[in-house]
Amino acid sequence: MTMAGNLRKVTGLGRTGGLRKVARLARRRPRVDLSHPARSPLGSSVVNCVTYRDGVRTPEGGDPVRLVEHMRGRGDGFVWLGLHEPTDQEFAGVAELFDLHPLAVEDAIEAHQRPKVERYGETLFAVFKTVCYVEHEQLTTTSEVVSTGEIMVFVGRDFVITVRHGRHGSLGPLREGLESDPVQLAKGPSAVLHAIADQVVDEFLSVIEAFQADIDHVETEVFAEHGARVDPGRIYQLKRELLELRRAVVPLGRPLEELATRPVRVVKPEIQAYFRDVADHLLRATEQIAAFDELLNWILQAHLARVTVAQNEDMRKITAWAAIVAVPTMVCGVYGMNFDHMPELRWRYGYGLVIGVIAVACLTLHRGFRRNGWL
Repeated sequence: MTMAGNLRKVTGLGRTGGLRKVARLARRRPRVDLSHPARSPLGSSVVNCVTYRDGVRTPEGGDPVRLVEHMRGRGDGFVWLGLHEPTDQEFAGVAELFDLHPLAVEDAIEAHQRPKVERYGETLFAVFKTVCYVEHEQLTTTSEVVSTGEIMVFVGRDFVITVRHGRHGSLGPLREGLESDPVQLAKGPSAVLHAIADQVVDEFLSVIEAFQADIDHVETEVFAEHGARVDPGRIYQLKRELLELRRAVVPLGRPLEELATRPVRVVKPEIQAYFRDVADHLLRATEQIAAFDELLNWILQAHLARVTVAQNEDMRKITAWAAIVAVPTMVCGVYGMNFDHMPELRWRYGYGLVIGVIAVACLTLHRGFRRNGWL
């Protein structure tokens, strides 16, 4: 029997007696590995529930409520419960079991929160925005470049509860990485909180690196020979997607600063140094996003300038050809007047002379315009 299997029913009930009854029924279910799926294959929001003692994963089994109470009584380990997009009913039992604040529970269920860190008594509640780069063959005016999700983390003295929203940002590989480092995991729930923050910021840097490739591609097209023909909507689309990335990255600066500098009961002092390192990485991501925004503004201005230059060149060509065409138009217009007495009307070589004058005048104008770069 797995503890994760028991907790699938815990999330659906709010009373301890019902929890224990469902836990006994859940023993009949086969063992299922729930480390990586986005949602449990058994239809619940519980992804995994594991206990740790001295940085080592303990054997799963038993009544989850008694196991949590026993773990809390011993004071030498903690529980890590992972959920994915739980409903009110699914989260009610968890909130009662771990005595979570209603406001934090509401934020965890509804999602769409800004990155933040809040304290509710002995519990720390943190919100992280996760980002994912959306692969695309060609950037268009409607291409989605950045997809966002959320991870909410409840941290107590002896428990960590992660609530994930979105199709990306799986914590399964993160859990395996922590389990391979018992020394770090033995530092308690605050070590898990740091690992989550570090993974989120690393994803920011990965998305920024992929984002730069799109910007470089657009920049190359704008400054190419036919750059004036580039659709400016693609540049605006990159700016919109960059704004979405900024909303996930920039607000996280202040919460990380608080975790790195201010004393928090559930965050051990030796972990705060790790948060300072994460804050430094976040600062680099923030500066890169600001640089991208400025670069896109310059690319857009350069594109508009190239369009203006191309239009000026077209107008100069039109003006030059209009001037050349004006010579035969003027001559033909003069000799098209119905007067009986005009010079060279009866002259045998008059036609040839007029055509020659027109040709010489047009060639002279054409050569002058070519020399000045108008044609």
